[in-house]
Amino acid sequence: MHPVRKSDKAKENEDPTFAAKSRTTREILRRVLVYLRPYKGMAAANIGCALLSLGCAIAYPKLTQYVIDDVIGKKQTHQLTWVVLGLLGAFLLRDAFNGLRLWVNNTFEQNVIYDMRREVYARLQRLPVGYFDQRASGDLMTRVIEDVNSVERVLIDGTEQGTVAVLSLLVIGGILFTTNPLLAAVALIPIPILTAGALWYTLTAHSRYRAQRLASSAMNAQLMDSLQGIRQIKAFGRQEHEDERFAKRADDLRQGTLGVMRVWAMYSPAMSFAAALGTALVLWIGGGLVIDGTMKVGQLVGFVIYLGLFYEPVARLHGLNQMLQAARAGGERVFDILDNAEERTTTDLTDRANIQLEDVRGDVRYEHVHFSYGGDRAALKDVNLHALPGQMIALVGPTGSGKSTLVNLLPAFYEATKGKITIDGHDVSQLSLETLRSQISVVSQEAFLFNGTVRENILYGKLNATEDELIAAARAANCHEFISRLPDGYDSRVGERGVKLSVGEKQRVSIARALLKNSPILILDEATASVDTATEKLIQEALEHLMANRTSFVIAHRLSTIRKADQILVLRHGEIVERGTHEQLLEQGGLYARLARIQNTTFIEEGFEKIETVE
Repeated sequence: MHPVRKSDKAKENEDPTFAAKSRTTREILRRVLVYLRPYKGMAAANIGCALLSLGCAIAYPKLTQYVIDDVIGKKQTHQLTWVVLGLLGAFLLRDAFNGLRLWVNNTFEQNVIYDMRREVYARLQRLPVGYFDQRASGDLMTRVIEDVNSVERVLIDGTEQGTVAVLSLLVIGGILFTTNPLLAAVALIPIPILTAGALWYTLTAHSRYRAQRLASSAMNAQLMDSLQGIRQIKAFGRQEHEDERFAKRADDLRQGTLGVMRVWAMYSPAMSFAAALGTALVLWIGGGLVIDGTMKVGQLVGFVIYLGLFYEPVARLHGLNQMLQAARAGGERVFDILDNAEERTTTDLTDRANIQLEDVRGDVRYEHVHFSYGGDRAALKDVNLHALPGQMIALVGPTGSGKSTLVNLLPAFYEATKGKITIDGHDVSQLSLETLRSQISVVSQEAFLFNGTVRENILYGKLNATEDELIAAARAANCHEFISRLPDGYDSRVGERGVKLSVGEKQRVSIARALLKNSPILILDEATASVDTATEKLIQEALEHLMANRTSFVIAHRLSTIRKADQILVLRHGEIVERGTHEQLLEQGGLYARLARIQNTTFIEEGFEKIETVE
């Protein structure tokens, strides 16, 4: 796999827009509302319960006014009990509807989170390999987990609270003007201040929330990197160094969060004070009306309670504004995943995707193939090769010569910039990826095992394989015996990345997985480079079973492997500079012959380094 280029990483660190395109709040809202469509009933029930709860709460000020002016003022003792019971009933219904709203809201919320998170993960699975070359795993985890949550909050809470808040303002505002137009007009005096404050916060908050989300991603990426490399950290005694690196990332997140909270700590009380200013003005004017006898005490108390219900949704809208800015920052990063182009799909290929490869012989051709990862530097230049069915093709060359790039083009991990690759005469660019990759098995030098059981890892090659097929593949890969000695046999857990198994054991399990897939074409990044002699023999036997009757492309690291190849391709600077069998290349007296003559060279890369040093 092509490593992340330094220039790309530097660009990502220096320019936040590299990680996610900036989007407007309207665009974010428009797109997240799509996730409400399957749950219109829940959305309506959620808002309905909130409105019913609000309706019951509205009865409280009117009943309070009645108690003060009519029951207490006129000393109607016999009505006091019934009014209080009515008040308790209103509160009971308010809380009952509120409890039902919470239940519906939580169900609604979890369904939407599930849908959104699953869609984001599904898109990640279908993005090209190049997308992952430029993004840290921890950053992508943050997007799938934290950023989806922030988008979902404005989707659910914003829909409900925003709708209820606006309706509350209209309904209660109407009640206020019906009760006393003068005091209602006085109550609206702070509204311009509240509106200006909301506008200022909206225009300035996005950069703060965006910086916070990027800092969170950077910290999570650092954490994942450290956990995956914990053995190297301990081996080199770099715990303090890693502590400092993580502390820097955590401090960036702290400062980003404090930046958000610092402004909110000024903004929220300021808006609350503006609302309190309205209440104070109403008490001032209303108190004078009561003293003058033009207004009853109960009317003023009821009006003030209504006024509290009027300003409460205003405060809620300010909170929603904060949530909206956080959702916008998270939404940019979520939609960066959803908006990236997938690998080619069957719809891209139209009728061509109907081509089904059956009884594949494994005749592979590269015809004038060029490839570049971007920029001016070409990774492959005018590559031509023909692998006959069942042949073993060895690829040798110094580090960076294009060996991995060449084999990665065959299963379309990357698409050739120019030229054509065919399997049995079919252009791989005209095949669906599912069809193409079903014919190719890949065994890498560093075997990757999932954090599950041995059985699950081998069955990854063929999910519906029988027990007999599973064991036959394990025997052919020389791993049945050591698996049988494990505490739970095939059901033993291998740990993250197979940490509970040795390098040789992991490699043999990965070979068993490839054997079970039973594809006619094999890509092999030679698996014996980092094991002892005894283990190498076991792996080599397993590889011989694996390569039998298959067209194999082997990135060779040991000289012992090359002698058996039907063709040896020597790559340098992205070009095939020599080709032939071991004997033919020795006779040519070129680069390969010089490599073979170097004394005490086990690994091919070491030999090329010596040759290039001399040159």
